[in-house]
Amino acid sequence: MTVYAEVIGDPITQSKSPKIHRFWLEALGLPGDYRCAHVKADDLADYIAERRPDPDWCGCNVTMPHKQAVMPLLDRLDPSAETIGAVNTIVREADGLLTGHNTDAAGFIEPLRPFLRHRHLFRMARVLGTGGAARAIVSALAGEGFVLVLAGRDPAKAETLLAELAEGEHHVAPLDQFATPSDFAFDDRAGCLDLIVNATSLGMTGQPPLAFDFSHAPPGSIAYDIVTAPTDTPFLQQARVAGLRTVDGLEMLIGQAAVAFRLFFGADPPRDRDAELRAMLTS
Repeated sequence: MTVYAEVIGDPITQSKSPKIHRFWLEALGLPGDYRCAHVKADDLADYIAERRPDPDWCGCNVTMPHKQAVMPLLDRLDPSAETIGAVNTIVREADGLLTGHNTDAAGFIEPLRPFLRHRHLFRMARVLGTGGAARAIVSALAGEGFVLVLAGRDPAKAETLLAELAEGEHHVAPLDQFATPSDFAFDDRAGCLDLIVNATSLGMTGQPPLAFDFSHAPPGSIAYDIVTAPTDTPFLQQARVAGLRTVDGLEMLIGQAAVAFRLFFGADPPRDRDAELRAMLTS
């Protein structure tokens, strides 16, 4: 039998993870496979129970809506997953026990590293969404010294998330606050780093677009959308029209996949071929 990993979620057909991991496996000449499995919420415990004894199963990536629900089904949590309170990667260890990891935080921050190398007088991020991915994003940005404005449909949930993951003074706003124009006069943003993050599924194929009015974006902001299908979302298109720099969801997806690939297959993926990989994923 061939060792394999997979990605689970509901829905799952939009996932690009199998193409990414198979590209790397082929590029490195490694034996192995990476698959996808449609797992509904009611079937999650059965899926874990079925895979657990399979010695060829390296583990799986976990996407919506299972990143928190899967945690009680595991034997151990890596510190990253324990801190964030969400799991996006499960690894079957040599002793057969299952360890939950979170590679979303590292994957999210990776494309921002060129900006974070510079010192700033002030860093602010408006993060839209309060789901499992948002937990990793909030944790990562708080660790990089950002003041956060966390927007969600349920402000109480956003308050709780900030209290759990981000020390210091941060702010909460209702998601629909950003849907209508603002006449707020921004201060001089020289020396500042501003970030607008869509951490929701809005804009994904089959979902309505994110309602965001770019009068809420300070001049010079970076607009970052974690949606991967489509890669060029309405949010990113509108950001470019507003003159902002953009980061698409493939950047985060490839970054977090690289960490997971090492955990599953014990090898570093060939990141010097990222341009080729992106072209394949978007063709």
